[in-house]
Amino acid sequence: MLHQIGYLPSGWLIFAVIAVSGFFAFVAGRGRAMAFDTSAAFAVNSRPNYHGYFLAMSTVAPAAIVLLGQTLFSETLVRSLLAGDLPSGFADLGAAARAQYIDRVAEAADLGAGVAARLGEQDTLFAAVVDRFVTLKGGVNLGALLLALGSAAGGFLWARRQLAAPFRARQKVEGGIQWLLFLCAAIAIATTAGIVLSLFVESLRFFAVQPFWTFLFGLEWNPQGDAEFASFGAIPLFFGTFVIAFIAMCVAAPIGLYAAIYLSEYASHRVRSIAKPLLEVLAGIPTVVYGFFALLVVAPAVRAGAVWINGLPFVPDEFLAASSSNALAAGLVMGVMIVPFVSSLSDDVINAVPQSLRDAALAMGATPSETIKDVVMPAALPGVIAALLLGVSRAIGETMIVVMAAGQRPAMTLDPTSEITTITVQIVALLTGDSEFDSPKTLSAFALGFVLFAVTLIFNLIALRVVQRYRERYD
Repeated sequence: MLHQIGYLPSGWLIFAVIAVSGFFAFVAGRGRAMAFDTSAAFAVNSRPNYHGYFLAMSTVAPAAIVLLGQTLFSETLVRSLLAGDLPSGFADLGAAARAQYIDRVAEAADLGAGVAARLGEQDTLFAAVVDRFVTLKGGVNLGALLLALGSAAGGFLWARRQLAAPFRARQKVEGGIQWLLFLCAAIAIATTAGIVLSLFVESLRFFAVQPFWTFLFGLEWNPQGDAEFASFGAIPLFFGTFVIAFIAMCVAAPIGLYAAIYLSEYASHRVRSIAKPLLEVLAGIPTVVYGFFALLVVAPAVRAGAVWINGLPFVPDEFLAASSSNALAAGLVMGVMIVPFVSSLSDDVINAVPQSLRDAALAMGATPSETIKDVVMPAALPGVIAALLLGVSRAIGETMIVVMAAGQRPAMTLDPTSEITTITVQIVALLTGDSEFDSPKTLSAFALGFVLFAVTLIFNLIALRVVQRYRERYD
């Protein structure tokens, strides 16, 4: 039985138990509240639905905690139990080798009983370990299911004894909802803290073998070489990241901002209803499609233009690199991709400026263009800065377009037609492949991510200060 349960998706099974238990608990709680004596005017404190909600919440909450624990820790528990049951010969293997072997066992177990049976014909020991893994997993799943049922039943019985006519069910339910909202906010904060902590810890491991200042100010990036000759100077990566982001914002900022001004101040309602959705369609196009467009259309056009410029009689030989993969193509296409982010947010911010400011400026004799320049845009500046900041963050974090159109060569050059790379591209390259997780090459990806996070945070703080300054002026 445990062997069969090991192949079942236990998380969904416990979720189904929680859903059904919650439904019947609500019905039972509401039915019990309907039977209260309501002859006195203020005998019943809360409506029957709140009694049902209270009973359902008390039933679901303990089982939901069990489901969360099963989701987070069941796989770790099963692997730990399996590691203790492995034959004595596995003790000679290192911890990394045992973990890799258990990973293979887990992958084989996830493929089903048929795969385990075929493995038995080829490798009896491996098939036996897979069978043991499935049995242990079934035991843990069954235990979690029984614990969920028991906790749900306990919560139901406890809450049912609380139900009475004077019971403040509405206050209890609203308090439970407040705790749920707080939990959602706490999860978001904890996730951010976890990301920062993981980056910080792994970065410390990298900086233990590579000097921080050499990494931050080094001019050569070559993590692919031997450990003795590898170079981890990140300046070329930061340079490439900011160059491509700068090109992208040179495209997205004016186009997006001017499009927002036209749509909010000049376009008719009919034109706006058609143009704005069409503009926002750009935000829904997958980045890989932008990458193909940059690789097949824009990059060859940039290269052809660079070759034509190099052929002019007054231009020095090889003035432009004219590479088939170049920073200019990636930046241009990335700018087009960011346009809807800037335009949509800027349009909403401009529309939020009170109409009374426009009317007052026009009444004083200002033209519509002067009103936009001297009244509307200064008032909307905090929101416009936020829109541009979102565009910069989107440009810095983009990977696919750079991989396909700009290449992966770390270089410091002001020639936009040359091949270049960014931090995010290198992070992907470092975390893929067969390198060991604790090698300096792999750990350097976390250091890059941490430094990029710190730089982005500094920009956000600066932008927040600017926003607060102008908001105090125009509020």
